[in-house]
Amino acid sequence: MTAAPRRPRALLFDWDNTLVDTWETIHHALVVTFTAMGHEPWTMAETKLRVARSLRDSFPLLFGERWEEARKLYLDTFVSIHLDRLKAMDGAAELLQALAGDGFYLGIVSNKTGAVLRREAEHLGWTAHFRRLVGAGDAALDKPHAAPVLLALDGSGIGAGEAWYVGDTALDMECAANAGCLGVLLGARPLEEESLARFPPALHFPACEALSRYIRGL
Repeated sequence: MTAAPRRPRALLFDWDNTLVDTWETIHHALVVTFTAMGHEPWTMAETKLRVARSLRDSFPLLFGERWEEARKLYLDTFVSIHLDRLKAMDGAAELLQALAGDGFYLGIVSNKTGAVLRREAEHLGWTAHFRRLVGAGDAALDKPHAAPVLLALDGSGIGAGEAWYVGDTALDMECAANAGCLGVLLGARPLEEESLARFPPALHFPACEALSRYIRGL
């Protein structure tokens, strides 16, 4: 029988579509970029299936030698609209407020470009909840490598084995495994998905409120 997880000292969160709903903005920026670069745009379903890695990891595969041109176009498009469309996931604000109030070390580990990530957190009034907000490009390597997780914990005195990493994708669970954190899947993604088979989550919660209840009950 598997032992119940211990109360964590730190909780690190993915950002996009874990704490904030940004699919419409991501998809719009990708459609603009694909069209300008002469590629067939993805559907929304394809965007949700394929988007997980950082721009510096994914765009060279999509656009070859023109990937930096595509990256600039994507970021310019995204930044022009992202704050107007930014929406917190249901229960996310309450979850963060409760965990911060209970004294947990909180951080963000995201594959969103670091400066954009921090701008969104400030816009929502959430910056004070987090000790570190680590985005793409802030560490030597991006998720699923362990480097951004270790950077988020750097100087805290908390080991990765004492932290939970909470995200909404298989890549997040891979990142948790690589770093030695407990992987927690948040959202309605079915556990039977093939992409989760290699790095299954230790815990799965459908929404923020259920996660909050569980942690505060440990």
